[in-house]
Amino acid sequence: MSATSVLARKWRPRNFAQLAGQEHVVQALTNALMQNRLHHAYLFTGTRGVGKTTIARIFAKSLNCENGITAEPCGVCGACTEIDSGRFVDLIELDAASNTQVDNMRELLESALYAPTSGRFKVYIIDEVHMLSKSAFNAMLKTLEEPPSHVKFILATTDPQKIPVTVLSRCLQFNLKQLPPALINTHLQYVLGQENIPFEMGALNLVARAAQGSMRDALSLLDQAIAYSSGKVDEALVRTMLGAIDQGYLFDLLQTLRAGDGAGLLRIADDMAIRSIAFEAALQDLATLLHRIALAQTIPNAIPDDEPERARLLELAQQFTPEEIQLNYQIVIHGRNEIDLAPDEYAGFTMTLLRMLAFAPQGAQTSACQAAPKTAPATMPKAASTAAKHVAAEPAPVMQSVPVQTAASGTDLDWNTLLSQLNLQGMARELAKNSVLASFTDGRVVLNLAPQHKHLQSNKIAQDKLQAALSEYFVKPIKLAVQLGETKDVATPAAVEQHEKQTRQQQAEEAIKQDSFVREAQAHLGAQVIESSIRPV
Repeated sequence: MSATSVLARKWRPRNFAQLAGQEHVVQALTNALMQNRLHHAYLFTGTRGVGKTTIARIFAKSLNCENGITAEPCGVCGACTEIDSGRFVDLIELDAASNTQVDNMRELLESALYAPTSGRFKVYIIDEVHMLSKSAFNAMLKTLEEPPSHVKFILATTDPQKIPVTVLSRCLQFNLKQLPPALINTHLQYVLGQENIPFEMGALNLVARAAQGSMRDALSLLDQAIAYSSGKVDEALVRTMLGAIDQGYLFDLLQTLRAGDGAGLLRIADDMAIRSIAFEAALQDLATLLHRIALAQTIPNAIPDDEPERARLLELAQQFTPEEIQLNYQIVIHGRNEIDLAPDEYAGFTMTLLRMLAFAPQGAQTSACQAAPKTAPATMPKAASTAAKHVAAEPAPVMQSVPVQTAASGTDLDWNTLLSQLNLQGMARELAKNSVLASFTDGRVVLNLAPQHKHLQSNKIAQDKLQAALSEYFVKPIKLAVQLGETKDVATPAAVEQHEKQTRQQQAEEAIKQDSFVREAQAHLGAQVIESSIRPV
C-alpha cells in the first residue's frame, strides 16, 4: 500500500466532528472557542495513538481559520489547507524526544517574540514534552509565565508525571482516554465501508482488541490485515497475522469453575502451557471477559446482536451471580499484579484459578472436592468454605442501593454496581459517589446529588467526564442531568464505601484484640494496643 493511501493518514480527522471518542476534550475546547475564552497553554496527555497531536492540529486550525476563531474551521481556506498539509508557517511542531536541549528551546522561544507571519496566532505544538531537559523546561517556564498574546502552546505527552509541577500549573490539562474496542470496531467498519473493502466482523474484533485503545494502531493493523488478506479482511488470516489464539478456552475456564472441577481447571492450564499461551496475558483477557459478563448482567442490550460471543456471554451471565463476577474480577486483577512474585507464571496462574475455586459457592466446593485427587486432606473443602465465607462477607455491603428499572431495557440498574465499572477519577468520581440514580430512560441518566455536595452540581468538567464515562460504558451517547435531591432513603456509593470501611476497621480492631499473641503480650509484658495504628488488610 503506497504512503499516500495509508489508512491512518488518509482517515486522520480534519475537524472535531470526525474525531472518534474524546468527547470530553472536544466539548471543552469547543466551548472555549465559541466563548473566546482561550488559554495560552494546553497540555494533552494520554497513551500513543489516541489523538493528542490530531486534536492539537485541529485546534490550531480553529485558532487561525480565515473565517475567524471557530470550533468548526472551514477546511478550505489558506490557513486550514496549509495546516493540513504541514506547510503553515505559524504552526511550529517540535519533537521533544529529539530536541531535548536548552539551545533548541531558547531558539524556539526567541522566535515566539515575533508576530505571526500570516496567521492570527503562532501555535507551538511540542510532542513528548516530558523528554525536555531540566534547563529546557526552565527556559520554557519564563515564556509560560508571561506569554505574548499572539502565542499558543500545545504540549503533548504520554508521561505527564515527568513534567515539572511549575509547568503543569500553567497549562490547561486534558487527559485523552484509551478508546474502547467497540468504538474502534465501529470506526473501522465505517472506514472499510468507504474504502469498499469486504471484511468479517470477527476480524475487526481481533484488530480492535489488539490496538489496545489506540485508533492509530488500529488503522495501521487494518492496513496490514488488508495486505495480508489480499484486499479483504478475513478473520482466520487476521488471527494468524496477529498470532492470536481463539479465546474460547477462557469461556471453558469459567464453565469449569462453575462446575467446581478443580482437576479440569488444571487440565486447561496444562493445555495452555503446551500451546505456549502467555499466562499474564491470559489473566488480562480473563479480566476483560469478566467485565463483559458484568456488563451483560447489568444491561444485556449493551452486548451487540452481532457480537460473535454474545450467546456464551449471556449464558455465563445467567450462571454466575453479580457478586461472584465482581469477586472473581478482583481475584484475577490481583493475580495478574502478583504474577511476577510467583515462583513462575504457571504457578501464579494456577494459584489464581484455585483462589477463585476456593471462594466459589458451597455447591461448587463439593464438586471440586469430588474431582480432587484422593490424597487431598478431607479438611480442605471445609477450610476453603470457611475462608470463602469470611472473604466473601467483606465485599458484600450491608447497606444497599435501590435498583432503578430502566425504560430502555427493562432491567434493574444498580448505581453502586455500575460505578464500580466506570473508570472515574477526581471530582467526576466524587460527583458519582455522592449521587443516587433517579432515572435512566431513552439514553438520559438523571442523578440526585446529596444537597451537602451541591458544589459538585456546578462542576461542568466533572459532569462532562461522568457523561463521557457512561457513554463509553453503554457504547452509545448518554445525556447526563444532575439535580439536587434527597438521598437518605437510598445509600449513595460514598455511604456504602464509608460503611464498609468502618466495618472492616472494626473487624480488624476486634481481630487484633482477640489475637492470642497480643493478649499474652498485654498480660505478661504490659503491651498496649494503639487502635489508631490498626489498618484492615
